[in-house]
Amino acid sequence: MNTETLSIPIAPATGCCSEPTANAAQSATAAEQQPAVADSCCQSTGTSPAETSCAETTTDVTNAATDVPDDAALINALREVIDPELMINIVDLGLVYSINHTDRKVLVEMTLTSPACPAGPQIISQAKMSLEKISGVDLAEIKLTMSPPWTPDRMTDDARDQLGIF
Repeated sequence: MNTETLSIPIAPATGCCSEPTANAAQSATAAEQQPAVADSCCQSTGTSPAETSCAETTTDVTNAATDVPDDAALINALREVIDPELMINIVDLGLVYSINHTDRKVLVEMTLTSPACPAGPQIISQAKMSLEKISGVDLAEIKLTMSPPWTPDRMTDDARDQLGIF
Protein backbone atom coordinates (compact mmCIF):
# COMPACT_ATOMS: atom_id res chain seq x y z
CA MET A 1 0.00 0.00 0.00
CA ASN A 2 1.32 3.46 -0.89
CA THR A 3 2.31 5.48 2.16
CA GLU A 4 3.67 8.49 0.32
CA THR A 5 1.97 11.77 1.19
CA LEU A 6 0.99 13.93 -1.75
CA SER A 7 0.21 17.60 -1.35
CA ILE A 8 -1.65 19.95 -3.65
CA PRO A 9 -1.04 23.58 -2.79
CA ILE A 10 -3.84 25.86 -3.89
CA ALA A 11 -2.55 29.30 -4.86
CA PRO A 12 -4.34 32.60 -4.59
CA ALA A 13 -5.77 33.63 -7.94
CA THR A 14 -3.22 35.74 -9.78
CA GLY A 15 -3.92 34.59 -13.30
CA CYS A 16 -1.29 31.91 -12.81
CA CYS A 17 -2.14 28.62 -14.55
CA SER A 18 -5.23 30.15 -16.10
CA GLU A 19 -3.30 32.16 -18.66
CA PRO A 20 -1.79 30.47 -21.71
CA THR A 21 1.98 30.42 -21.79
CA ALA A 22 3.95 31.96 -24.62
CA ASN A 23 5.28 28.52 -25.50
CA ALA A 24 1.92 26.80 -25.91
CA ALA A 25 3.05 24.90 -29.01
CA GLN A 26 6.21 23.73 -27.25
CA SER A 27 4.17 22.71 -24.22
CA ALA A 28 1.87 20.60 -26.37
CA THR A 29 4.86 18.78 -27.88
CA ALA A 30 6.43 18.26 -24.47
CA ALA A 31 3.13 17.02 -23.06
CA GLU A 32 3.09 14.22 -25.61
CA GLN A 33 6.48 13.05 -24.37
CA GLN A 34 5.93 13.20 -20.60
CA PRO A 35 3.17 13.71 -18.02
CA ALA A 36 1.77 17.21 -18.01
CA VAL A 37 2.67 19.65 -15.26
CA ALA A 38 1.44 23.14 -14.54
CA ASP A 39 2.70 25.80 -16.92
CA SER A 40 5.83 27.83 -16.31
CA CYS A 41 3.99 30.84 -14.87
CA CYS A 42 3.33 28.78 -11.76
CA GLN A 43 6.29 29.18 -9.45
CA SER A 44 6.45 28.63 -5.71
CA THR A 45 7.37 31.75 -3.79
CA GLY A 46 8.48 29.58 -0.91
CA THR A 47 7.23 32.11 1.61
CA SER A 48 4.13 30.41 2.99
CA PRO A 49 1.66 27.64 2.15
CA ALA A 50 -0.96 30.21 1.18
CA GLU A 51 1.46 31.79 -1.30
CA THR A 52 2.61 28.53 -2.84
CA SER A 53 1.28 28.09 -6.33
CA CYS A 54 0.35 25.15 -8.44
CA ALA A 55 3.85 24.30 -9.72
CA GLU A 56 3.74 21.00 -7.88
CA THR A 57 0.31 20.01 -9.14
CA THR A 58 0.32 17.42 -11.92
CA THR A 59 -2.41 16.18 -14.17
CA ASP A 60 -1.55 12.49 -13.95
CA VAL A 61 -4.50 10.12 -14.16
CA THR A 62 -5.69 7.94 -11.30
CA ASN A 63 -3.47 4.91 -10.83
CA ALA A 64 -5.90 2.03 -11.34
CA ALA A 65 -3.62 -0.51 -9.63
CA THR A 66 -3.61 1.37 -6.32
CA ASP A 67 -6.84 3.34 -6.89
CA VAL A 68 -5.18 6.59 -5.78
CA PRO A 69 -7.11 9.69 -6.87
CA ASP A 70 -5.25 12.21 -8.99
CA ASP A 71 -4.89 15.85 -7.98
CA ALA A 72 -7.31 17.09 -10.63
CA ALA A 73 -10.05 14.75 -9.38
CA LEU A 74 -9.72 16.11 -5.85
CA ILE A 75 -9.83 19.73 -7.01
CA ASN A 76 -12.77 19.04 -9.32
CA ALA A 77 -14.68 17.40 -6.48
CA LEU A 78 -14.22 20.53 -4.39
CA ARG A 79 -15.35 22.67 -7.34
CA GLU A 80 -18.75 20.98 -6.95
CA VAL A 81 -19.15 22.61 -3.51
CA ILE A 82 -20.98 25.92 -3.95
CA ASP A 83 -21.10 28.67 -1.34
CA PRO A 84 -24.89 29.04 -0.94
CA GLU A 85 -24.69 32.76 -0.26
CA LEU A 86 -22.37 33.73 -3.12
CA MET A 87 -23.27 30.90 -5.54
CA ILE A 88 -19.60 30.34 -6.47
CA ASN A 89 -17.58 27.19 -5.84
CA ILE A 90 -15.15 27.13 -2.92
CA VAL A 91 -12.07 26.61 -5.11
CA ASP A 92 -12.75 29.69 -7.25
CA LEU A 93 -13.56 31.67 -4.12
CA GLY A 94 -10.09 30.83 -2.83
CA LEU A 95 -11.35 29.12 0.31
CA VAL A 96 -9.21 25.99 -0.18
CA TYR A 97 -5.63 26.45 1.03
CA SER A 98 -4.23 22.94 0.56
CA ILE A 99 -5.13 19.34 -0.18
CA ASN A 100 -3.00 16.48 1.16
CA HIS A 101 -3.61 12.82 0.53
CA THR A 102 -2.00 9.68 1.89
CA ASP A 103 -3.18 6.23 0.91
CA ARG A 104 -6.97 6.56 0.94
CA LYS A 105 -7.27 9.59 3.24
CA VAL A 106 -7.59 13.23 2.14
CA LEU A 107 -6.96 16.25 4.36
CA VAL A 108 -8.17 19.64 3.13
CA GLU A 109 -7.16 22.84 4.85
CA MET A 110 -9.60 25.61 4.08
CA THR A 111 -11.17 28.76 5.41
CA LEU A 112 -14.46 30.60 5.19
CA THR A 113 -15.17 34.12 3.96
CA SER A 114 -15.71 35.13 7.59
CA PRO A 115 -15.36 33.38 10.96
CA ALA A 116 -19.11 33.77 11.56
CA CYS A 117 -20.15 32.45 8.13
CA PRO A 118 -23.60 30.91 8.64
CA ALA A 119 -23.05 28.52 5.72
CA GLY A 120 -19.80 27.15 7.20
CA PRO A 121 -21.14 23.83 8.50
CA GLN A 122 -22.95 23.18 5.21
CA ILE A 123 -19.86 23.98 3.12
CA ILE A 124 -17.63 21.74 5.26
CA SER A 125 -20.12 18.88 5.13
CA GLN A 126 -20.52 19.14 1.35
CA ALA A 127 -16.73 19.26 0.83
CA LYS A 128 -16.29 16.08 2.89
CA MET A 129 -19.09 14.26 1.05
CA SER A 130 -17.85 15.38 -2.36
CA LEU A 131 -14.33 14.07 -1.71
CA GLU A 132 -15.53 10.78 -0.22
CA LYS A 133 -17.47 10.04 -3.42
CA ILE A 134 -14.18 9.74 -5.33
CA SER A 135 -12.91 6.25 -6.00
CA GLY A 136 -9.82 5.71 -3.85
CA VAL A 137 -10.91 8.04 -1.04
CA ASP A 138 -12.18 6.34 2.10
CA LEU A 139 -11.95 9.30 4.46
CA ALA A 140 -11.90 13.05 3.90
CA GLU A 141 -11.08 15.39 6.73
CA ILE A 142 -11.69 19.13 6.50
CA LYS A 143 -9.51 21.32 8.70
CA LEU A 144 -10.91 24.80 9.11
CA THR A 145 -8.43 27.62 9.65
CA MET A 146 -8.80 31.37 9.82
CA SER A 147 -5.11 32.04 9.36
CA PRO A 148 -4.39 33.56 6.97
CA PRO A 149 -7.78 35.21 6.80
CA TRP A 150 -9.64 35.02 3.51
CA THR A 151 -9.63 38.09 1.28
CA PRO A 152 -11.22 38.69 -2.13
CA ASP A 153 -7.68 38.67 -3.58
CA ARG A 154 -7.79 34.86 -3.34
CA MET A 155 -10.69 34.61 -5.82
CA THR A 156 -10.20 33.69 -9.46
CA ASP A 157 -10.91 36.29 -12.12
CA ASP A 158 -14.09 34.40 -13.07
CA ALA A 159 -15.36 34.54 -9.48
CA ARG A 160 -14.62 38.26 -9.29
CA ASP A 161 -16.50 38.81 -12.55
CA GLN A 162 -19.53 36.90 -11.25
CA LEU A 163 -19.59 39.09 -8.14
CA GLY A 164 -18.92 42.32 -10.05
CA ILE A 165 -15.55 42.91 -8.37
CA PHE A 166 -13.12 44.48 -10.81
